[in-house]
Amino acid sequence: MKRIVFAVFLALVLVVLGTSLVFAGGVRQSKDVVAGAQLYDKWYAVLGQQPEGDMPIWGRQSTNSRSGAETWRCAECHGWDYRGVDGAYASGSHKTGFPSLMILAPSLSEEQIVAHLKGENDVQHDFSAYLDEASMQKVALFLKEGLIDDSKYIDSASLKVIDGDVGHGKSLFDATCSECHGADGAKIVFRGEGVEEYLGDVAHRDPYRFLHRTRFGVAGTTMPVGVTLGWTPADGRDVLAYAQSLPEAQETAEVTGAGQGAEPAPQDVGGPSDNWLAGIFTGILAALGTLGAAILFLFFIIMIGVAVVFVLRRSK
Repeated sequence: MKRIVFAVFLALVLVVLGTSLVFAGGVRQSKDVVAGAQLYDKWYAVLGQQPEGDMPIWGRQSTNSRSGAETWRCAECHGWDYRGVDGAYASGSHKTGFPSLMILAPSLSEEQIVAHLKGENDVQHDFSAYLDEASMQKVALFLKEGLIDDSKYIDSASLKVIDGDVGHGKSLFDATCSECHGADGAKIVFRGEGVEEYLGDVAHRDPYRFLHRTRFGVAGTTMPVGVTLGWTPADGRDVLAYAQSLPEAQETAEVTGAGQGAEPAPQDVGGPSDNWLAGIFTGILAALGTLGAAILFLFFIIMIGVAVVFVLRRSK
């Protein structure tokens, strides 16, 4: 009897250990967290909608001169580092003075975050005319489970990567990103506010956005999703470190912090959504990531079975 109890205990331990290892490796990630991150990026691109005018709450600030749809983006108010007025957008043209989600989100439940999105706490923060309940829940889940403190990866003054492994980043970039962006990051030219940029410019100018989109993909495009491929936050940091070594289209200006040195406004990063080859490539990579997770989980299930059978046989 004692051996049977031990076998059950061992099985439970293996289940917990196996699940922990899978999640620690970043292989199994909630699709809803990724969806929430893309909604945070540009929800109207995900949902195929177009908000009208400026977000009502936008009138409470006067430092960010953007207008229209941009004002409805979570990232434009709270930043790509999720710190709002306390982070990269504390100064410069993106400054709004809106609060840090890194401080707010941990103190709120998912239900309370959804209530905020419905305008129940502030009528000017009401997204219910555009976001359905499921979309709001995904945003809330992202804010509760998907936020990562990238300050340990990026120097706040220079915006350079801290302790990045450029060689490792290059290997990941070559395998996943170069198909669309080219080996030098210049295959796709980003245009906005009168300038043209390469991926190297984006990596230098707004590394927090780069990490968010490397990690979760780009709203409305077929760009590969890092967490789906099993990338860890450190992997994203290494890809950023390599991207910062790529050629730039613009002359590099002295950077004094993301808010001051992030001009012009960050533009969309990622391959074009109508590129069917990119779509096939992304689908294959996503399938491989899912298959890897399934194989790993199956391995632990088999190991549990072997352990239980072994113990039971020894008990006879």
